[in-house]
Amino acid sequence: MAGHSKWANIQHRKGRQDKVRAKLFSKFSKEITIAAKMGDPDPDKNPRLRLAVKEAKSQSMPKDNIERAIKKALGGEGEDYEEIRYEGYGPNGVAVIVEAMTDNRNRTASNVRSTFTKNGGNLGETGSVGFMFERKGEIIYPVDAGDADTIMMAAIEAGAEDVESGEDGHIISCADTDLNEVSTALEAELGESESTKLMWKPTTTTELDLDGMQSLMKLVEALEDDDDVQRVTTNFEASDEVMAQLEDA
Repeated sequence: MAGHSKWANIQHRKGRQDKVRAKLFSKFSKEITIAAKMGDPDPDKNPRLRLAVKEAKSQSMPKDNIERAIKKALGGEGEDYEEIRYEGYGPNGVAVIVEAMTDNRNRTASNVRSTFTKNGGNLGETGSVGFMFERKGEIIYPVDAGDADTIMMAAIEAGAEDVESGEDGHIISCADTDLNEVSTALEAELGESESTKLMWKPTTTTELDLDGMQSLMKLVEALEDDDDVQRVTTNFEASDEVMAQLEDA
């Protein structure tokens, strides 16, 4: 978990965040439109939409963009999108889950398969790596939200399962079906979170050295560059030393 957080920070510091910001907003818009299409267009009455809007806001997506994405659903857009999950192995046997939202299943499958192949991985069948992950809710608070004990007590009272506190902040996890309830309770106690989303939490991890991490980053960044791909999750593990080297590379 901490590794993934550090990796995000490295991508951010390397300026990649600026490069992908427009793409990121596009992915959020798609998720918001689909969530509004599948349920009520009012975030207060639609947990999935509420979480999508919250995540978009946490990445500084403008309010106008969010409202436009909801209006698209009301105007009938988003009809043809379907959600698909791909599973495979990256370099050095790292498990990779790719979540996509597409209006052309054949195009997306072909692109994802090609990206795996070009970057030293291979696409597997659905379920080929899914057993190495658990579906969880994840809520992240900044370090200054409170000390570890304060956050732990608030998380327990809210019905969360686990808390990891470190220099990057507080990562609170809960059952996937409890995310809306737990995040609402935490918000009342601790204020707005930095991030609230559903995620795949690895139950088994694969340790990587510097070369392995660099190869994996190439694969993940290539997958994330695909407009149909919403998010990519892996089960890598890397030492602090390797993460530091990656940052300096």
